[in-house]
This record gives sequence, C-alpha cells and structure tokens, in this order.
Amino acid sequence: MPQGKPASVPDDGLTTRQRRNRPLLIVHTGPGKGKSTAAFGMALRAWNQGWPVAVFQFVKSAKWRIGEEKALRVLGESGEGGPVAWHKMGEGWSWLRRPGAEDDHAANAREGWAQIKRELAAETHRFYVLDEFTYPLKWGWLDLDDVIETLTGRPGDQHVVVTGRDAPGRLVEAADLVTEMGKVKHPMDAGQKGQRGIEW
Repeated sequence: MPQGKPASVPDDGLTTRQRRNRPLLIVHTGPGKGKSTAAFGMALRAWNQGWPVAVFQFVKSAKWRIGEEKALRVLGESGEGGPVAWHKMGEGWSWLRRPGAEDDHAANAREGWAQIKRELAAETHRFYVLDEFTYPLKWGWLDLDDVIETLTGRPGDQHVVVTGRDAPGRLVEAADLVTEMGKVKHPMDAGQKGQRGIEW
C-alpha cells in the first residue's frame, strides 16, 4: 500500500469518501503482547476526533487500576475530545478457572454483552473496545452467531475493536481489519511476572 493508496478499488458503487469512512470491525488476536495496548491507542485517536468512546473489559479484575483506564477517564472528562465510558465485566483473571467462579463469570459476560447490544442499537458511542472479548466466545459463554450478527449488522458509523487470543475463525472472517500479534520473546518465558508501567 504505497503512500496510503489501496491495492485495488472494488466495484461496490460507493464513493471514495463513503468507502473511506465506512465503520470497521477490527480484531486484535494472537499469542503476542500488545493486543489491548493497540486497541487503547486507537481509542486515543477516536477520543481526539471527539468521538464518544466505550471500553468493555471482560476478564481483567475490577480491582486493577490500569494506566489506560486512568488516562482515558481523565481525557474523557477534560472536555477536549470525546467522552469516555469504561466498564469492567470480569471479577478476575477468568482463564485461571477458579472452582465455583465460572458461572459468575459467564453471567457477567452475558450481562456485559447485553449492555453492548443495547448501546450499539442506540448508537450510544462511535468507538468501542471489547477487551479480552475472545475469551467468553472461546469458552461458549456467549452465542457466536448472535455476536457476529450483531457486530456486522450494527447501525450508523460505529467502529468496534475486539481483542484477545484465539479469536474464532468466523469472527476473523467477518472482520474488516485483523491483526495477529506474534510472540518472538517475552519476559514471562524467563520466569518474570508482569510489571507496572509495562503490563498496567
């Protein structure tokens, strides 16, 4: 894509402007670090455009105080860009699969998805980050058919970014933009846990 020019232009009857401003369904997946970080970077761009932004975190602990949340909340309240809404759907690292917790996590995921559906239908925001959303799909907590139908049929000019490992193939196929983060090396491979300023 030299100089930002597309490799080909489809015969879809759209003007260049219409095609350029088409809302996107974006997926960041793969085993590497940076999926959520990249999505939050896009949220900063959306905020700068004055777009209403919503973040739905599905499995990170509600007790965590991550840097992106604080920064985006402060920016959203600054009056400079768009407003920011931040929702935490999980009660902890769900992939740890603590005994007795799975039903609660599944219920939280269903409740969070129901809220997203309502907000998409009402066109409440223009940019959504569905962080770690691939996990409730992978574990069967949400109906994949419903998710794909809702995300691909959303009204208006709403952009949606889904993050998380192991994105279902059908979601990848339905998306307009997919990035797979690969892992070459990671400090955890050498026994080092996550650290402030890098992971949160």
